[in-house]
Amino acid sequence: MEPRREILVGLSISLTGRFSVQGRQAVDGLRLWQSYVNGQGGITIGQAAPQPVRLIFYDDQSRASLARENALGLLRQDRVDALFGPYASGLTMTVAEVAHGHSKVLWNHGGSSDEVLKRDWQHVVSTATPASDYLRDLPCWLERQAPTLRRICVVQSGRSTFASHVARGVAQAAASKYLTKLVTYSALDVEVLSRELRGLRPEVLVLAGSFAQEIQIMRARQRWPASIQVAAAVAAGVHAFHDELDRAAEGVIGPSQWEAHTSFPVNFGPDAAWFVRNFRQQFGREPEYTAAGSFAAGLIFRECVRQTGSLRDNDLLAAAAELDCYSFYGRFHVDSSGRQIGHQILLIQWNQDEKVVLQPPGYTE
Repeated sequence: MEPRREILVGLSISLTGRFSVQGRQAVDGLRLWQSYVNGQGGITIGQAAPQPVRLIFYDDQSRASLARENALGLLRQDRVDALFGPYASGLTMTVAEVAHGHSKVLWNHGGSSDEVLKRDWQHVVSTATPASDYLRDLPCWLERQAPTLRRICVVQSGRSTFASHVARGVAQAAASKYLTKLVTYSALDVEVLSRELRGLRPEVLVLAGSFAQEIQIMRARQRWPASIQVAAAVAAGVHAFHDELDRAAEGVIGPSQWEAHTSFPVNFGPDAAWFVRNFRQQFGREPEYTAAGSFAAGLIFRECVRQTGSLRDNDLLAAAAELDCYSFYGRFHVDSSGRQIGHQILLIQWNQDEKVVLQPPGYTE
């Protein structure tokens, strides 16, 4: 059989369903990465001539059962050289299980729940900061900017491991200086939640749920108690949050894995200006951090291939474990468990229709 003359990269991704906005950003980030790599001749494996990348992706409709089916097809029928993850932690864990069963590295850009690391899947390579660190810096920021506030209420979805880890990170960071109350819901009832908030009278409200749930709670802002002076929401990190709420998004704080105007000392790959300019040209819209993250995962994959001269999964996994480097997305460095410890979350705040970075240590603007 004649050897393959291209590198097949595959993923299951949500082009429809509740994760479609983020899924389309992620797949477009990888499509741009494909264009970038192929524009340079492809990926070199050892002493062989560079090979172009071909991207294969299937819509999982935001459903775990279909994500599993797609991943199995990519591995068994398409026989992809590299398997990239979907968007959303639940879908990522489904695909990670499939990859584990096939001894395949999963290049994870869209599953941030700490639960991904707790399953002993040593083959997962993650570029994003874990969920428990998403809003861990918020209490520290409050201590500097609003030192008189002491009562925090974290409202979390009980159906999401991602949400529970976000909430746990905030609670742990706030434990020594704040009175923290966790409110958990399985089926969201905004009126019931509003009454509970009026009884608790928190000064800081943190939302950790799905995008749609957080938007629903934010739209009931007029029913919140007047005691709430600061609001934070996981969903606030993306432009769609402002698109949905308009002026009601003003002042809300959120986490972001990447912002275009935050700069890093890039070791390889394009800079942020190139990424933003070419994403706009190719897709006609602004890139979110989900697109930046998938592009960055592609860069990490290519760097591991370059260092090892191999597409063998064990070689690539070993190379990823040794990397400590920067792309335009920020730092990549994992610990012995595979947890991403190099990349840092940015706290952002909506101010006059723009996201403003609340600068954490280690970043320059």
